[in-house]
Amino acid sequence: MMQTFEIGAKDAAERLDVWLSSKLHPMTRSRIKTLIDDGHVTLNGNVIKAGYRLRQGDLVSITVPEEKRLDLDAVPMDLDIVYEDEDILVVNKPSGLVVHPAETVKDPTLVHGLLDQAESLSSINGVIRPGIVHRIDKDTSGLLVVAKNDASHHVLADMIAAHEVRRTYIALVHGHFKEAKGTIDAPVGRHPKNRLKMAVTERGKHAITHFSVKRTYGSYTLLEVRLETGRTHQIRVHMAHIGHPLVGDPVYGPRKAVGDHGQFLHAAGLSFVHPTQKKQMDFEADLPEWFTMFLEEFR
Repeated sequence: MMQTFEIGAKDAAERLDVWLSSKLHPMTRSRIKTLIDDGHVTLNGNVIKAGYRLRQGDLVSITVPEEKRLDLDAVPMDLDIVYEDEDILVVNKPSGLVVHPAETVKDPTLVHGLLDQAESLSSINGVIRPGIVHRIDKDTSGLLVVAKNDASHHVLADMIAAHEVRRTYIALVHGHFKEAKGTIDAPVGRHPKNRLKMAVTERGKHAITHFSVKRTYGSYTLLEVRLETGRTHQIRVHMAHIGHPLVGDPVYGPRKAVGDHGQFLHAAGLSFVHPTQKKQMDFEADLPEWFTMFLEEFR
């Protein structure tokens, strides 16, 4: 169903995506941007960008498509839930598990397991991503916060957008570093020739990654990495960009990958203010056994 609004004087000069947030509350800003990018929001009959400044008399039409329903039966899993209350839960995701369903994903996902173990999950992100506020790649292990209701989801999503959620990773990369720490500030977007990959590109989104050296293992270096922004594949793309791709990364690393677990990347730390209790929450997750066993070979 299409809705059309005429912009009045009080909304003139407002950014389109900000204005839509008030009309489509509590839909997240990221989903609103996806609607705009996919052409489901038009201005005076034309496709428009999220940052457009509205003018009095503009006609904004919005069509929110129904999500294709997938099989979301609960699937029993032995998930490592490290914290849970009535509003949120924090789960330590294993490597190899996809976060949420998609048409190309045939195996059960983290969402299927959460449906079995959680009493409730937020619905803001649609029927195929209940509770999912942020994601990590299939072959990345570690901590994720999950929203159990829409109010908490909205607050957490706003905190992530404002860079108020601190995410720390442990990464094993190829090569050695001359510096003890550094910052990579390079925009990340779709690869210009391979749409299945991301890349550092001038047309990409602002992306900042901070890193510090923890230890050297043979021809590899163990890093602590902190994300200031959260672009798709950001750490993997940024490290490959500076000539230190992640060990085991079959997409951005050497053609012959190391091991069979995918990239050596673990979301080890997660810190944020609780969305309703307003207290500081800090979580840490040890490296998975396969990761530590690989490092032990060099000791």
